[in-house]
Amino acid sequence: MTCQKIFSIVLCFFLATCCNAQTPQISKVSYVDTLFENASPLWYEVDANGTLQVYLTYDHERNSPNRAAGHVHFCVHGDAGKNLRIEFNNLNNVWNGTPGSVAKELLSVAISEDGKEWRSFPLNPTADGRVFGEFLLKSDRLFVARVEPYRLSDLDRMLNRLRGHPDVSIDLIGQTVEGRILEIIRLGNERSRDHVFLRARAHPWEAGGNWVVEGVVDRMLANDKDGARFREKLCIHVLPMANKDGVARGRTRFNSQGKDLNRNWDKPANSELAPENAALEKWIEKKIADGHPPDIALELHNDGNGKLHISRPLEGDTTNYLERMELFESLLRRHTWFSEGATKPNFRNPGSLGEGWMERFRIDAIVHEFNCNLIASTGQRPLAMHWKEYGSQLPIVFEEYFKLREH
Repeated sequence: MTCQKIFSIVLCFFLATCCNAQTPQISKVSYVDTLFENASPLWYEVDANGTLQVYLTYDHERNSPNRAAGHVHFCVHGDAGKNLRIEFNNLNNVWNGTPGSVAKELLSVAISEDGKEWRSFPLNPTADGRVFGEFLLKSDRLFVARVEPYRLSDLDRMLNRLRGHPDVSIDLIGQTVEGRILEIIRLGNERSRDHVFLRARAHPWEAGGNWVVEGVVDRMLANDKDGARFREKLCIHVLPMANKDGVARGRTRFNSQGKDLNRNWDKPANSELAPENAALEKWIEKKIADGHPPDIALELHNDGNGKLHISRPLEGDTTNYLERMELFESLLRRHTWFSEGATKPNFRNPGSLGEGWMERFRIDAIVHEFNCNLIASTGQRPLAMHWKEYGSQLPIVFEEYFKLREH
């Protein structure tokens, strides 16, 4: 045998060894677990190529063609050190009566080996309206979520650490369809002239708003001179989790009676179908009667765009309101990583909390979306720490907003 042949054989053996070392085998999926808090209802199968095909389950709106399947939260059990391909199906939704697809917005997921420490991971579209990701299993299980999860137990932990704080009150305002208690947290000085309202989690999958709330709470209660000043100058009321039933059951959009809690605010709430909104409506009416309504209200959401939905009701002069919102947007750009801007002047979302509170209660109200895939100004894929950072910057935005809007 010539030296050249021997060299060729050795080279082929070396390359094959390297390729096998660099390309882990396909993991065999043993089980997909959805029996834990906030897990998404789904069904699955493993196809002939070893790909895990995940089929999300729709939730539907009452008396409407609207349907939604966008909540992702499950745990895959497989072989550590091997590759896994996951494809997501059932992504064709209906929003405001118009067909669409979550595939256009499901561009990344958060993944974790233990369900506690999360990192972002990109997904890719297929030609037929699905999306997929290829993962290396570092252990024998992998948690996958659309957004880093925030569960009822996370909220309970926050509420427990707030109880008894001298600058905090927690008011019980009502119950959900299934009887879960709804709380409003008051941060700061109730006698302040400047009042803010925040609501998160009207749509169950949109956990980013809860992390923003955590950031606001931590900044307001910080033991430093800025925290003390914020608590003296501001009164911030927060409804931290509007759709507790949906969060508990892993739904995407609607409450347990099939109602969208960010709709129908243009008329009195139905206490049977949407007791969550009816409870909040009674609270806001009492605040108005007491002479302390919010000066500005933010409805916190996640989507794939991350814009401010400025309210534009059909009736009434909104010139001064739009000027105030231009000021507010400029302060967000100055003090936070927000850069996506506001919706176009012809954009309307009738019945949302933003437009409904403007029309009925004359409260400056905005629907604030957070892009679940990308922070446009930094290029980062957002996790809980990024949204908490954003929330920590909101008190200075509010403080300057109230100071500058008087001039």
